[in-house]
Amino acid sequence: MLSLVSSGALHGIDALPVEIECNTGLAGEAKPIIVGLPSTAVKESWDRVYSALSNSGVEPPHGKTTINLAPGHIRKEGPLYDLPIAVALLAGIGKLKHSTEPYLIAGELSLSGKTRPIKGGLAFATLAKDLGKKGVLLPPRTAEEAALVDGIDVYSIDSLSHAWAFLEGRTQIAPLVNARSESIITQEQPLAYEVDFAEVKGQHNLRRAVEVAVAGNHNLLMIGPPGSGKSMIAKRLPSIMPELRREEFLEILRIYSSAGLTLEGTALSPRRPFRAPHHTISDVGLIGGGSIPGPGEISLSHNGVLFLDELPEFKRNALEVLRQPLEDGQVTISRSAGKITFPARFMLVAAMNPSPDGFSNDKTRSSPAQIQRYRSRLSGPLLDRIDLHVEAPALSIDELRTAQPGESSATIRTRIQDARERQWQRFRKDSTKTNAQMTPRLIRRHCSIDKAQGDLLQQAMEQLNLSARAYDRILKVARTIADLATAEKIETPHLLEAIQYRSLDRETLY
Repeated sequence: MLSLVSSGALHGIDALPVEIECNTGLAGEAKPIIVGLPSTAVKESWDRVYSALSNSGVEPPHGKTTINLAPGHIRKEGPLYDLPIAVALLAGIGKLKHSTEPYLIAGELSLSGKTRPIKGGLAFATLAKDLGKKGVLLPPRTAEEAALVDGIDVYSIDSLSHAWAFLEGRTQIAPLVNARSESIITQEQPLAYEVDFAEVKGQHNLRRAVEVAVAGNHNLLMIGPPGSGKSMIAKRLPSIMPELRREEFLEILRIYSSAGLTLEGTALSPRRPFRAPHHTISDVGLIGGGSIPGPGEISLSHNGVLFLDELPEFKRNALEVLRQPLEDGQVTISRSAGKITFPARFMLVAAMNPSPDGFSNDKTRSSPAQIQRYRSRLSGPLLDRIDLHVEAPALSIDELRTAQPGESSATIRTRIQDARERQWQRFRKDSTKTNAQMTPRLIRRHCSIDKAQGDLLQQAMEQLNLSARAYDRILKVARTIADLATAEKIETPHLLEAIQYRSLDRETLY
């Protein structure tokens, strides 16, 4: 008997439709055949399904059984097909009389018939909604995150018997309500952080540069000796970033769900991601990929911060492949089976020492040639894509003892939130959301300067030997500084401040 069940295949952060076709009672040797480009994990599903059926009080089919996962050109990965295959078998042997067509089904089964969570809950709920399904049947923990998608009923299924009873109408299951998502996004109280900018002493210029960078989502490079507070400041960046909007939170959750991180107990928190990989990380770990392509650190930092400490110590080729994602806000991984694109709209924050031995020019034991070789590990095109280069001088003992606590994260975040809101209103008709994402067309529209300012910028460009990309980035930073000052147009002080944030372009530093 032929039966059909709808499911899906995880492809990056999205899901593609897959039909489970099951034909039972065929003449021939009593064994199952699974076709449709299944992976080893999918081929192993029969043993789990067989045991789950037996422990659910169902005698598995006799005779030859053919299971087809269509379409056949899409690679099927993982154990998510256990539950839909079991449901298709129930229909194939006449134990399930009702149609499963209104539902999309996915889930792993244990030998006892209990369901286990799978990756990509949000992707499957979105697919079911796009296909016009009435609902989606998923394991409990997966269903919780899938319920964050509006416009589709999500049913939490804890076992094969549970799914069987529901599809036959013997048991009623109320769809999960996505009120949980509203409680996550709509916070009655501001988020509490374990660290605060008030703990940072001194470094007024660096603190100002950080505020400008976060306000416009600009990339930032901090240059200073060990102990100057670079890492301390970087770890406090999430505490001054604007609160996540609902669509931003769902984008982050889809990435983490596709990577399986939500199954490892990662909290569904509305905090922006902060990722700080070690400089020994591989290219695949940073960019993404693998035999089954998954998101790398740059995608896990989407809508948040990617902090690269000791930037020159990272592999040169790993840093160079950052260039395209920094421009496009996404990364495309090509494999023989096809291409997968992951979002990668992150704020790059990096730190480095001024010399190989870590000390600044007046204390370093390194020769100018050694310093030049050290800094040459960072290519010009990569530095062009970092909007702000800021020095972080070492603090003296007197400064550490006498410096008063700085502004709190909450105070700084209020100013940044206001500046971001101005940008959201400015770009409400565009896909761009922050000043750092402005295209050349938007730069011409929103970053106009007069002749005197143009002459000033030209003089700075010629003296610092800046590229055309650096020219645009100075204008973007100036626009952010103007937003923090609630100014409608870029004024000369804003432009001068933006120019000074190109420390590595100054000849005196070489």
